[in-house]
Amino acid sequence: MRKASFRRTTNETDIRVKLNLDGRGRARVQTGIRFFDHMLELVARHAALDLELTARGDLDVDQHHTVEDVGLVLGEAVRRALGSKRGILRAGYFLMPMDETLAAAAIDLSGRPCCVCRWKLRARRVGDLQTELLEDFFRAFAQTAGANVHLRLFYGRSSHHQVEALFKAFARALRFAATRDPQLKRILPSTKGLL
Repeated sequence: MRKASFRRTTNETDIRVKLNLDGRGRARVQTGIRFFDHMLELVARHAALDLELTARGDLDVDQHHTVEDVGLVLGEAVRRALGSKRGILRAGYFLMPMDETLAAAAIDLSGRPCCVCRWKLRARRVGDLQTELLEDFFRAFAQTAGANVHLRLFYGRSSHHQVEALFKAFARALRFAATRDPQLKRILPSTKGLL
């Protein structure tokens, strides 16, 4: 089973995570930022992984530390759960339509962190989540997962739909990238022999 479980504690946040990459899309998430919880629940469902995550952060200061550190923890959990990466597809992409909105995500679990985000959101907040922190979350995930993460919002009217489409596209791309390929089985998906 491809699982990871650990705790990350700093002076700003205390985060516990349990992750099963081969799950059924179940989530129990509590970060203190309800809309962010909802987005992480979407990630679990659409990536078909099981996620238990609790975060206590200095929300009285700002949301930044909590959102970024959750990205760091989630990326690290994915990296640990993947293990050697033998037999995985390695790369995945997805176009996510959500009513009037269209978003795209591409992920390569290459071992090399890189994140490119292309969007313009009019709303400063969606629900209780500061939208400027989305890029910090995805960059943090890419850093600790050792992944290339590319996200693009093509168009959309509703800020809620725009953010949700980005998270769903990310989750679906991650699901494909982490999927085991029966044709490759124990083969590392790299001609370098290292990921």
